Order: sequence, then structure tokens, then C-alpha cells
Amino acid sequence: MTVTKRDSQRHTYGDYLIWSRTYGDELLDGTAYVREPPSPSWSHQGVAGELYHQLRSALKGTRWRVCIAPLDIRLPKANEPDEDVDTVVQPDVFISGDAKKIDSRGLRGSPDWLAEVLSPSTARHDRRRKIPVYERAGVPEVWLIDFKQRTTAIYRLSAGCYGPPTTVGLQGKTQLTAVPGVSIDWDSLVAEAMDTGEPAT
Repeated sequence: MTVTKRDSQRHTYGDYLIWSRTYGDELLDGTAYVREPPSPSWSHQGVAGELYHQLRSALKGTRWRVCIAPLDIRLPKANEPDEDVDTVVQPDVFISGDAKKIDSRGLRGSPDWLAEVLSPSTARHDRRRKIPVYERAGVPEVWLIDFKQRTTAIYRLSAGCYGPPTTVGLQGKTQLTAVPGVSIDWDSLVAEAMDTGEPAT
């Protein structure tokens, strides 16, 4: 699975609704990026699925909502109508505590927390292109999970900016900062992902 520019034109969400596919296409500041075959690996989905499962179980009965890709998140720069929004992303897993942001098209506005499960062919895209977009949009906390290296880089917003990420190993438990009282059990997640019989890619 690789990420490439669709073309050299500037696009908006109105355009995106015409040509986007179900999974993987995104807009970053008007530039369209599409994901080429093959689809994410079984183990990539295993990591994302276990992450979603743990979060959903922990947040059941609360105001927080957890979602797993694909679902569009529109990130407006001001109060522009949907059709003029030039940034649409599909992080692997995200949490929102604001029901007013949820509508029939997905989410409009930044989530409170999100995670991207890195693949060798998309890691550069996630780190270099998407992290600045998440920073601009004001996402309080972003996790980039590198299952192959058994690490997670955690970006936390402070005074409108991300400093250098905090890197943690995939062992024990790690607390979410943006969502109180929730932590990820890495030992359980790793065991679940290893059951796929292949390294996450």
C-alpha cells in the first residue's frame, strides 16, 4: 500500500465527494492523495482493531465516541462550508467527545485523540505530511504506532504546537492524556496482532 498524489490540481471536499473511494483517499491542504493497492495487511488491521476494541470497551457509557477507519474527518480552516473545506483525513482510529461535530458525513472538526498505524510505505506520509495538518487543526494528541519497531511516537499539543514526540515501547500500559481514565494495554495488543501470523506492515 502506497500513497501518491492524485494530480497537480487543488481540490476541495466538493471535488472529493465526486472521485474519492471508500477507503484511503485524503485531502491535505487541497492536495489529493490516493492509496494504491494492495489494501492494508491483516496484521495492520489487527493492531487497529485491537486498539479500537480496547478504547470502545473503556469508553462504553460515556460521552466519548470511538471510530475506526474508514470515516471522513473534515478539518476546516475557518467557517467555510463543507464543499470548500480543503482537508479531509481518515486516521486509523480516533476519539471525539463532542457530539455536535458528528454528522451523516463523518466528523467536522478535530477529534480529541487519534492514532495512525504506520506501514513502511506510508510512514513518511503520516509523519511528514499529516502531523503538520493535525497540528494546524488543533488535534490535542496523536499516536503514531510502529508495530514493526514496537514503538509509539506520541505528539501532544502545547500552546498550539507539537514539540518533539515522546516515544514509548509497546509494553505495559500507556495512558491517554486527552481522554481521562483510559489507557492502552500493549501486551494484549501485541499478542492479538501476533496471532495474525505476520508482522504488521
